[in-house]
Amino acid sequence: MRFGLLGTGHWAAETHAAALAAHPVAELAGVWGRDRSKARALADRYGTRAHPDADALIADVDAVAIALPPDIQSPLAERAALAGRHLLLDKPLAFTTEEADRVVRAVDERSLASVVFFTRRFTVPVETFLQEAAAAGGWDGGQVTCFASIFQPGSRYHGSRWRRERGGLWDVGPHALSVLLPVLGPVAEVTALDGPRGAAHVLLRHHSGAVGTLALTLDARPAAQAFSADFYGERGTVALPDADTTVVAAFATAVDRLLSRARDGGAADPCDVRFGREVVAVLEAADRSRREGRTAVPR
Repeated sequence: MRFGLLGTGHWAAETHAAALAAHPVAELAGVWGRDRSKARALADRYGTRAHPDADALIADVDAVAIALPPDIQSPLAERAALAGRHLLLDKPLAFTTEEADRVVRAVDERSLASVVFFTRRFTVPVETFLQEAAAAGGWDGGQVTCFASIFQPGSRYHGSRWRRERGGLWDVGPHALSVLLPVLGPVAEVTALDGPRGAAHVLLRHHSGAVGTLALTLDARPAAQAFSADFYGERGTVALPDADTTVVAAFATAVDRLLSRARDGGAADPCDVRFGREVVAVLEAADRSRREGRTAVPR
C-alpha cells in the first residue's frame, strides 16, 4: 500500500516517516508539507518525493498518514477520505466534534479503514491489559496523571503553537482517555478546572457508574514529570503496565492494523475515527466545563 505523509515536523520525520520507510509492506510514496523546503529535505532523506500540494499527494497514494496540528489535520483527513484514501491519523482527531463528525462521515460513506494513533494503544502489554481489564469488569474508577514538561529550552516542541494554546488537555489528554475509555466505558458528564502551570484537572462520570480522574499538563516542573494510570475496584488497585517499546515500533503496529483492515475488511479498529471522535467529544466537554465553571455533557 502506498502511503502519503502530510507533515514535516519532528513527529512526522522521526515517527511517521521512519516507520513507513522501514515497513516491509507499506511504501512511503511521497511527502507534502506547508514548508516546501522542509518537504523536499524530508523526501530526500527517505528516498521519496515531495509533492507540490496536498491534493496532488492524496491523488497519488492509497492511504495518508497525517502529522499536523488537529485543526489542519481534520479537513485534510476529510479530503483524503472523500478521495477514497485510508486514514492513519494523529491524536486528537480534531478540535471539535463537528470537525470530527465530518471525517467519520467521509470514512463511513466509503467503507474506508482508519486508525488514530494513541501511542500506548499500539503496544502489546498495554493493549492486552486493557482487553483483560474490560472483560473482567468490576471497576469503580481509574485515574491518569500525565505531567510533561515540553516547553523547556531545547525541547523539540518548544515552539508548538497549538500545544501552547490548548495545553495538556488536548495534547496528553487523548492518551489518558485512550486507556480509560476501553475499561470504564463512555462518559456521561465532565467537570474540569484549571490548575497551576497550565494544568487541567478533569473528573469524569462514566455511564457505567465508574469515576475517572485526569491530571494533565505540558508545563510541569522538570522534577515533577510523570505518567501513571491506575484502576481500582473489586480486585484492588492495578497499574497500567509499561509500553515497553519505541514510538516507531508502535507506529509500525498502527500501520499493520490499518493494512489489515484495508485488505480484509471486518471489524473496525478499536482506535478508528469513531473512537477518535469519542475522545474529542470528552475533551470538548472538559474545555467547555473549564471555561464555563459547570458540568458539561459530551455531545
